[in-house]
Amino acid sequence: MKQYIVDAFTDKPFSGNPAAVCVMDSWPSDASMMKLAMENNLSETAFIVKEEEGYHLRWFTPGTEVELCGHATLASSFVILNYYEPDSDVVRFNTLSGILTVTRKGKLYEMDFPTFALKEIPVTDDMEHAFGVRPLKAVLGLDLICVFESEEQVRNMVPDQAKLLQIEGRIQNATAAGKDTDCVSRSFCPKLSVAEDPVCGSAHVQIADYWAAVLGKDSIDAYQASRRGGYLHCERLGDERMAISGEAVLVGVSELAVDLQNIQ
Repeated sequence: MKQYIVDAFTDKPFSGNPAAVCVMDSWPSDASMMKLAMENNLSETAFIVKEEEGYHLRWFTPGTEVELCGHATLASSFVILNYYEPDSDVVRFNTLSGILTVTRKGKLYEMDFPTFALKEIPVTDDMEHAFGVRPLKAVLGLDLICVFESEEQVRNMVPDQAKLLQIEGRIQNATAAGKDTDCVSRSFCPKLSVAEDPVCGSAHVQIADYWAAVLGKDSIDAYQASRRGGYLHCERLGDERMAISGEAVLVGVSELAVDLQNIQ
């Protein structure tokens, strides 16, 4: 079985967010997929099986299966549209978050994602202790979004991973208005066994939705200020969908020497 390593939300190798993508004929056990994700030790390993209509896509961090992952969806669409269906510009994935459609538009891969209801919650001392800086505002959807005063605070913070585990949200995001983009953010994921996600597409469904409301615009250009860094273009598609677009680049292709179907 081939495994592709793709850097998502970038056009340069060794930046953006790396994902492993495995295209299979049938499903191995959940335990074997979890073991491969742990072996890869990337923020996501994507597993894909062809169906009668489209593909079934699942995402695993080194610690758990997740219900939505943006960068690994982008990486998966890059692999399918370049190496399995190069004559097509659209791929549909059946996922835990429903049907996700990805469209190739030039160098960009545009993902159509569901949004999440966001509600403002009180800023707490626990949030301040976890991030090391007191947020101006806190908003909760699937993930926690903490809004800070400046881009510099977001870029320079060194959060306490143990304390992040104790506050709300699947992922704990820090964001602020950007100087060169609409917003700058970082995404911390200790609950998913990932200290920091280099570029998080699923978090930006919520981050972009927040900034779109604040700035009064439907199109948001975002920068993820991790050490690797990456750019996302986000656009509201009505009240319940968000388009997240980015580029991707192939870093490597390997052949697994073990048969996942026979791993217990």
